[in-house]
Amino acid sequence: MADPQMEASAGPELMEEGEPLLSNLDIFLFSLIVGLFVYWVVFRKKTEAIPEFKKLETPETSFIEKMKKTGKNIVVFYGSQTGTAEEFANRLSKDAQRYGMKGMAADPEEYDMSELSRLKEIDNSLAIFCMATYGEGDPTDNAQDFYDWLQEGDADLDGLNYTVFSLGNKTYEHYNAMGKYVDKRLSELGAKRIFDLGLGDDDGNLEEDFVSWREQFWPAVCEHFGVEATGEESSIRQYELKVHEDLNMNKIYTGELGRLKSFENQKPPFDSKNPFLAPVTVNRKLNKGGDRHLMHLELDITGSKIRYESGDHVAVYPTNDATIVNRLGEVLGVDLDTVISLNNLDEESNKKHPFPCPTTYRTALTHYLDITNSPRTNVLYELAQYASDPKDQENMRKMASSSPEGKALYQSWVLDSCRNILAILEDLPSLRPPIDHLCELLPRLQARYYSIASSSKVHPNSIHICAVVVEYKTKTGRTNKGVATNWLKSKVPTDNGHKATVPMYIRKSQFRLPFKASNPVIMIGPGTGIAPFMGFIQERAWLREQGKEVGETVLYFGCRHKNEDFLYQEELEAFEKEGVLTRLNVAFSRDQEHKVYVQHQLKNNKEAVWRQIHTDNAHIYICGMDPCKTSSKQCLRHQALNS
Repeated sequence: MADPQMEASAGPELMEEGEPLLSNLDIFLFSLIVGLFVYWVVFRKKTEAIPEFKKLETPETSFIEKMKKTGKNIVVFYGSQTGTAEEFANRLSKDAQRYGMKGMAADPEEYDMSELSRLKEIDNSLAIFCMATYGEGDPTDNAQDFYDWLQEGDADLDGLNYTVFSLGNKTYEHYNAMGKYVDKRLSELGAKRIFDLGLGDDDGNLEEDFVSWREQFWPAVCEHFGVEATGEESSIRQYELKVHEDLNMNKIYTGELGRLKSFENQKPPFDSKNPFLAPVTVNRKLNKGGDRHLMHLELDITGSKIRYESGDHVAVYPTNDATIVNRLGEVLGVDLDTVISLNNLDEESNKKHPFPCPTTYRTALTHYLDITNSPRTNVLYELAQYASDPKDQENMRKMASSSPEGKALYQSWVLDSCRNILAILEDLPSLRPPIDHLCELLPRLQARYYSIASSSKVHPNSIHICAVVVEYKTKTGRTNKGVATNWLKSKVPTDNGHKATVPMYIRKSQFRLPFKASNPVIMIGPGTGIAPFMGFIQERAWLREQGKEVGETVLYFGCRHKNEDFLYQEELEAFEKEGVLTRLNVAFSRDQEHKVYVQHQLKNNKEAVWRQIHTDNAHIYICGMDPCKTSSKQCLRHQALNS
């Protein structure tokens, strides 16, 4: 056996004598490495190709450049919370074509409003503002930045032609405040008002107010710019239909409001375009008797990062009754599960579709379109062409006119009879419009707002709702049901192991408790108007527990019968017993021969009320039915004058 040490010492000597550069072992190892590399290259698991992300197309923020590019000279801005102002803006922009002009509806939130000073660069240009007022004289969410700009800016708007139509409600103290402010401020900045401010009152007949203003507005525009109406009264389509065959189901909207599949993959922050699906943990009936259904719901917001304060509103997105949706499909003879898109004919418009597309007719009618309110006159006008009976055509066009006879017919046959689009189609058998045009014309189904009935100090992960289910008989014998309240009523916390959820977000409010807890508060809230005050009372109780000095907390609540609809009776009586409620005043309007309301309770306690207001600097809050708010305010003014 050879000596290892001798073999080792002989190696270098052998190499020097001409041995190969690579030994068999080296060749083996080299081959192994090469083989492994080839195997890795050929047989490795293919990774998914990284998608090539195209640069996102950001919407054009210059409405001036867009108008120049598309040859438009009228821009209609809208400040809209419930969709009505946006609807009016769209109608005005379509009207422009009938007067030889070209218009576009625009959301002020999407554009640089400082460019108003440049509108004079376009010949015969005009800016129209359809501005709704929200809450206590506030701008709508999408008009907030524009409002701030008007307040803070000192732009020179000389050469800007404008007019304003304002939407409000006379029962509110700050009636049409936003529209009035925009009208006044634009004039102060040098703009020229070419037609009087229009005031629409939702407590009366908002549609009639708008139509009457519009009928006088366009002749004034023609006179100002020296143009004539073209006489073109034919229907003007804004969208074209595309039917999809064999489209991937993952690309079809099923009720989402913004991002596709956002309900399956929830990501904060949550807002109007990205609502949170809150599980319903409590849904109980509040009233002990009577023919109404008053309910208390609790929504779980754990993990959502949603924050709220007492007095805020919770917005919920309801869905329409499947029975009505199916009946519409039957009457129009269409397959509701057809996948479609409605594409804007104006390729430059920021609004590509009237609702999220592609989707099905069923989804559109269930989640996106308002099919239960009475249609406005413009919808009747556009649909009239599809009535095969000339008499039906005539009546529909008459109702859409501004004639006294037409207004009276629309009021009695549509509004007073509470006819929705299904009732109209059923009562006019000759009217069978294409469903795609109907979907284009119907307004969007809007979120419903409820005052939050809880305090985040006590319930940080829960939002409480107090509501009454709406259901009534119409003059035609039909039963109409409130969309949101009946939908909420059906939200049972657990249904066969499935959690009921509600798409929601928070809308901030100016309805706030006083900064100093020592200030007294007087709360007046009949019926479900008690909702925000439940949050206020809970918060005052929490402040007491924290050792804070809390002023008098007085509640005036009204209902029909003590034994039927005394809402939150146990909780309120417990708060009074604990001293959280200094005084609980309840008016039961129908428990005696003569009706007693909260304003009567206020009169009975006028000395205490005046002391709290005049001496102790009490804060007064009123929430509830409009007649009660008006009467309570009159009562308080009368007491102040007499004192």
